[in-house]
Formats: sequence, C-alpha cells, structure tokens
Amino acid sequence: MDNEHHHHPGPSETDSRVGDRKTGGSGSRFSVEGMHCTGCATGLQSSIAALPGVEAARVDFITGSAEVHGEVSAETVLRSISDGGFKGGVLAPAFDLQETRTRLEQAQSSSVRLWRRRAIVGLGLWVPLETLHWTLGGAGHAWMPWVMFLGSAIVLVVAGGGFYASAWKAALRGGTNMDTLVSIGASTAFIWSFVVFVMQQSAAGAESVWTDRPLYFAEAAALLGVISLGHWLEAAASVRAGAAVRDLLELQPDEAERLGPDDTVELVASRDLEIGDHLQVRPGGRVPVDGTVIDGRSEIDESLVTGEPLPVNRAGGDPVIAGTVNGSGRLVIEATVDGRHTTVARIAELVQGAQSSQAPIQRLADRVSAVFVPTVISIAAASVLGWGLLAADWQTGIVSAVTVLIISCPCALGLATPMAVMVGAGEASRRGILVKSAGDLEAAGRLERVFFDKTGTLTAGRPILGPVTLLPEAEATGLDRREVLRLAAAAERGSEHPLGRALVSAAAAEKIESPPVSDFTAIPGRGVQARVDGRRIEVIRDERATCRVVVDDHAVATLDLVDEPRPDAAEAIDRIRDMGLEVIMLTGDRQTAAEEIGGRIGLHDSEIIADASPESKLEAIAAAGPHTAMVGDGINDAAALARADLGIAMAGGTGTAIESAGGVVPADRVSSVADAVHLARRTLLTIRQNLFLAFLYNSLAIPAAAFGLLGASGPLIAAAAMACSDVSVIGNAIRLRRSLARERRTTSGERVDG
Repeated sequence: MDNEHHHHPGPSETDSRVGDRKTGGSGSRFSVEGMHCTGCATGLQSSIAALPGVEAARVDFITGSAEVHGEVSAETVLRSISDGGFKGGVLAPAFDLQETRTRLEQAQSSSVRLWRRRAIVGLGLWVPLETLHWTLGGAGHAWMPWVMFLGSAIVLVVAGGGFYASAWKAALRGGTNMDTLVSIGASTAFIWSFVVFVMQQSAAGAESVWTDRPLYFAEAAALLGVISLGHWLEAAASVRAGAAVRDLLELQPDEAERLGPDDTVELVASRDLEIGDHLQVRPGGRVPVDGTVIDGRSEIDESLVTGEPLPVNRAGGDPVIAGTVNGSGRLVIEATVDGRHTTVARIAELVQGAQSSQAPIQRLADRVSAVFVPTVISIAAASVLGWGLLAADWQTGIVSAVTVLIISCPCALGLATPMAVMVGAGEASRRGILVKSAGDLEAAGRLERVFFDKTGTLTAGRPILGPVTLLPEAEATGLDRREVLRLAAAAERGSEHPLGRALVSAAAAEKIESPPVSDFTAIPGRGVQARVDGRRIEVIRDERATCRVVVDDHAVATLDLVDEPRPDAAEAIDRIRDMGLEVIMLTGDRQTAAEEIGGRIGLHDSEIIADASPESKLEAIAAAGPHTAMVGDGINDAAALARADLGIAMAGGTGTAIESAGGVVPADRVSSVADAVHLARRTLLTIRQNLFLAFLYNSLAIPAAAFGLLGASGPLIAAAAMACSDVSVIGNAIRLRRSLARERRTTSGERVDG
C-alpha cells in the first residue's frame, strides 16, 4: 500500500517530549504532512477545533501547517493530526522566514511529485490495458482477463493506496471524506469485476449468465489514474497560484555581511541578526534586515515591498526595509529589528494567514460538504437497489453506483473559495496592500460606502505651523509667541499626532530648546496635556482654530496648522465613486478647515462630517449600516476602524490603528484603497463563478449518473469529468491571477511614465 499519501519526509518530526507542553495564548504551530487538497485541511481543522480546550484552530493547506490556540497539550494535537491520516510535528512558536520557505518548497514539490507518480502509474497501466481490450477483445484470449485483473490490482495498490489510507482513517473516526467516495467507487468496480471474473473462470459458470458480463478492471484503474492526474494538475496549479508567499519569502537574503568593531566583514545567516548589528549592503545587494542608514548614500528600489516603482534616496538617518534592493552606493545600516521579525517576515506571515483563512462565503460550501459524502453514498446505494430490484439489472446498478460515487467527489467545491482567496491576497501583497484575512477580503468586495479620516489619510499628515494668535490671557501671564510655542512644543513632544509633530518641528526650526516634560497624557479626540517647567500645559481642540494652548487653566493662544492633500487623494475619491460607493470624510478638524480640504479633493459639503471625536466617529460608522469601510491612521481612528465591517489603515499610521484594521495600504498611496476594493471585487466574483461551476457540475452530473445515462463507460467518464471540474475551478483562479498581474504591470508603467 502506498502510505506516502500521508507520510512525507519533512523538516519536523514528532518529539516524544512534547506531551506535557500546552499551547499558549499566542498559539502553537505544527507541521502537517500529507494533505492533498483543501478538503483535507478543512476536515483536519474541524477535528482539531473540536478537541477539549481548543479555543481556535487554523490549518493551512498551502504551507502544510496548523496553528492552535487554547489549553491543550501538543501531544493531543499531534494525535488528532495522526488520526486524520497525516503526519505532524511541532514547529517553533514564532514565524520563521527560512523555515517556512523550506517547508513550503518541500511540501509543494513533494505533493507534485507524489501525484505525478500516481498518475503515471495509473494511466501508464490503464492505457495499454484499454488498448488491449479494444484491439484484441476477450474472445479467444483466455489470458486477457488475467492481465486486466493483475494490472488493475497493481494500480489499486500503487495509485489507490493513499486514497484507501485516508478513507480508512476517516472511517475509524466515524466520519467520511472525499477519499471515501473514490475508494468505495474504485473498490466497487474492482470487486464486482473480480466476482464476474471468478465466476467466468469457474467451470460452473462457463455456460451461465456470467459469461457475457463485462469486466470493469480497466475502468477501476482508469478512474484512479485520471483522479490522480487531476490532483497532479491541481498541485502544480496551486504552486503557481501561491507564488506570492514564495516571492515574499525569497526577498530577504539568506546571508548578510556583519561588520565587526574593526570593520571586519563576517558572513552570517540573516535570521541570526540582532538589533544593533552593523551591516554592509553592497551595490545591487538586498537589504537583509530593517534598519537605519548610518553611513553612505544610495537609491533603494522598494517596489517589491511597497509596490512603488520609483527608487527612493536613502542617506544617513533614513530607514531601509528588508528585501529592498540597493542601488549604486555602498550602505552601512544598523539593524532596528532582529532577523526573524523583519517587514518581509511580517508581510509574508500576514499574506499566508490571509490565504489560509476562511471567507464567510466558504461556509456555504462547508455546510454542503458536511452532508455531501453521506448523501452521495445513499444515492449510490439507492441506484444499486433501484436498478436491481425494480429493473432486475444489477450490473447497471453497480455501474451507476460507481459512477455516482466518482462523479460526486466534491474537490471542486472545496477548492472554489481557497484558490481565489490565495490569488487575491497574493496579488494584493504585490501591490503593497496587506489583507489580514479572507473575511476582510470578502468584506472589501461587498462595500457600499467608505469613510476617510482627513489628517494623515487624505492629507499628507505633515502640517506646518501657521498663524499663532495670542489671547488676552497671554499678556496677563507675561507670555510671548516664542514662549507659547516653547511650552506647546514641549507638551506635544510625546504625541504621535501629525499636529504635535508640526509644533515640534516649528520649534526646532526656530531653534527653541525643549524643556523636560512630565505627566504626559494623550486624550484621543481632544489633545494632550503635560507638566512643563512646573506648569500644567494643555494643547487641545478649539472651535475657531486648529488648537488652543492652555497654561494653568488659562487659554493663552490659538494655533492654526496648514496641511496639504495627498497628490492622489482626488484620484482615490473619483475611483471609489466610479465604483458606485459612497464617500464620506470623517474628521476631528473644524468645519471650515474640513470643507476647504474637501473642496480641493472633490468632496461636497454633504460628504463631510467635521468636529468628530473618537466617540462620534464610532457612532457615525455604526449608524451607516452594513458594508461600511473606515480608512484611518491615528489612535483616534482605532475604535472606528475596529467597528467598521472593514478597517483599512495607512501603513505609516500608529500601531494601534494598524492592529485595529483588517487591511493595510501603503503610507504614501491612499489611492490603493480603490485598488483594494477592485481586487476584492474581482476575487469575490471569481469565488462566485467557482461555486457556480462546482454546484452546477454536481447538480447535473449526479442525476445523470444515477439514472445510468452515462452508459457502461460511466465510471471512466465520471473520473475524467471530476478531474475536469477541479481543473476548471483552478483554471479560473489562474485566469484571475494573470489578469490582475497584467493590470498591475500596466498601472506600474503608467506611474513611472507619469
């Protein structure tokens, strides 16, 4: 028996010492070897999720891994993996770039190799058998049935061993899976043919009714060979469709040049780099880790990470991102993260998580699949009994039952959503857009309206200080413009808000030194307060100006800050409107300032909500109804981002905003929001097309098979049709990938020309 179906050599093996380990709050990771389709992953995920103590589980077919959260021992999880017919091992808790790349390459190459061998054995024996059958026939050739019997038996062992092992494991758990249908179908055809063969070879049966009955040995071999061919094509297509994760994993170089105290160069693995290491990046080389330039000047190509086609200048003090390509200058950088937690690693982990997550639309397919196999087995049994008892034609009943079992295999149903999600999330990452889950991708495809924050989202978020108006209280307390700016800038020094950064920059430009600060507090939607030189300083919102400076409860000045719209803000608004979506700008700024910016980017006054606090932003999102997105970048946007059906954060925003969002777009391209919606709509359309193809195929094929409309060659036709249904779903996903890739290349070319 071919046990390789669920037992491949892999990077991790079960450790007998893991029995006492518990999965923590951050989750434990396991390798899973032997999954040959998304149905395997879905079934195993359900089994693990049902274990006592498991809070959440996710099984990733693409990388052959599982992540489990909850209070459950690793030994229990590994036993569940083994009971499912797979081989499991414990992985490091943290996402490891090189380990993931190695496992991904091994899993994909192993799957392709395994199914290729089975297909070659199955089809390689079936073709000559079928040729002999049609050319020589059975009459006068007593050896012919023996050849057919032996050839078919070899195919059942070599090509069918994996199907039988999987079906047997499922049966031991009291369940069924897709392999159950294939196993029962092939076995029924073979056993029926074996009974006929034995009766024909016996003396008692030489003149009986068994003499003219046909044998289906060749068909049993054919259906295993053809189904294996379908899985081979599926595995090869999955390699192409999942190229985005592999491309990301290959961005970070395996090795880096680390500089010693005396500038000696040491070649080390990039995964072993630590914060503070000084690294040399030669011209044309890839940056091995996120860091800051401390020596040299060059142009950096960040297109593969950010999607921006134009190189950017980098010199001392500027940040660089792992995986980007150095231009013509030598750089020395200081690592700001270790080699396992680079931007590339985080992006790859997010993309992998999105590709392996389940979209809500997939639940329909899962509900159908849950009852599909038992229902099909019942239909097959009814076909046998119906033809045998009502028409007295047991042979046609057996053939019809085998045809039903084979043609009903719901692989296409299981592939419909994951293949499209894999393509959509992967293409988004190539454009610098991160989608955290398949649910977020589906939500983006169903949007009806988009709310935008203003500062840092539709505007550059780099306001400059405008007029400073001293109030009567300033003169009474002996404060002039310079002193007010000194106190306000000091209070804002710890703020992440763009307005605070503008005050700090203005004070630095006027060479105003910042005094020590204590008791700093940021109040979302209101401002900041701190103690400076023993005084309580507040920089808070004002009804008539951008903000008001309050010293010891005395309002001493108002400040106006001027911000500029992003260059592509108007384009983003127009594109989203052209998609039929409502656009609303939601800002905490004053009405007049908001309307001034809104007018410059094409927004009507009715599309602007100003003077919004975090609470009122949250209320606006809640009142807007379903299918609503919020785009923001600050702490004061976090609640609204979390409340919206889809939160989209700007990559340059605060960590709180990014954590609250379901998607992240490049910091300098708000027009990527329109790209994200477009990608999601194309992906959702492809999912619907795939589900339609899968449901249509099964709804038409099963009745035709049950009523014997496919004739004596029904099992063979069923095997070919099932393989074609898988390929049609996969092919539709590949078509989406190529179409989106052409769009991306065209858009990138236009941006460079512009």
